[in-house]
Amino acid sequence: MKLINESSKTKIVNNTIVAILAIYGISQKRFDLNEPTLFHQLVTEVISPVQEGLSNSKKSLSAFWENYLLIVNTSKENHVLKKQISRLESDLTTMEEVRKENLRLKRLLSYSDEMSQQRVMAQVVGWDSANEFKVIRLNKGKKNGIKVMAPVITDHGLVGYVYRVTDNFSDVLTILDQNNRVDVMVERTRTHGIVEGVFNFKCTLKYIMRNEPVEVGDKLITAGVGGIYPKGIKVGMITDITKENFGMTLNVEVIPSVDFDKLEEVLVLIPNETAVPEAPIAVQEKKI
Repeated sequence: MKLINESSKTKIVNNTIVAILAIYGISQKRFDLNEPTLFHQLVTEVISPVQEGLSNSKKSLSAFWENYLLIVNTSKENHVLKKQISRLESDLTTMEEVRKENLRLKRLLSYSDEMSQQRVMAQVVGWDSANEFKVIRLNKGKKNGIKVMAPVITDHGLVGYVYRVTDNFSDVLTILDQNNRVDVMVERTRTHGIVEGVFNFKCTLKYIMRNEPVEVGDKLITAGVGGIYPKGIKVGMITDITKENFGMTLNVEVIPSVDFDKLEEVLVLIPNETAVPEAPIAVQEKKI
């Protein structure tokens, strides 16, 4: 029994010594760096660029895909925004047109308040384009109370008179037409004359004697003669005066007060039932 105990003690001592030596050896172990072989260097030099290229390609592909998705999303957003901007611009244009129309109608209504006659507001829906706007068509007719020989005006001045009317439309012979002769007078001198249409949106003032003191810039108004047009409506302005070497009258050029090229709304003055004026001329049939 005594021998067994001594043997066990001897084993324990030996195991303890071995463990101490093992721990000491591990703590003192050096990991020396071995020099790579030629083959290992060759493999490294060949494989490393490929690995680097694959890594860069992966990064580039990832960046490209992210940018592509970003561009696609941005393109969609731009398309939506462009549609919204287009719709807003269209709405703004419509609102601006409504605002301008309201201003024109407000001026026209304010101007018409000074008229004692019954009046009807109408819009220009057609014109004789082959005849330089000398005949215009309105969107109001007999159903609205419009009659033949009714004067047509705007807040800027005289347009002409109705020479043909149907239930829903009216045709107006403008002062630009050479067949429409308007009795006028020079506002400053009260000199009387006749305005007739000529060409290129201009008129001429006839029967002005050479000794009359008319000047460029003088304004013309209706004289109220003939029973068609009320007195005092603006007709135009003298822009040129020519004195011939012979003859008793002047050649006077007139620009109408109304800009017929931009005419949109007009006011039709309804004649009284008791006095239906006669046309200043025999109106020829015109087609629009």
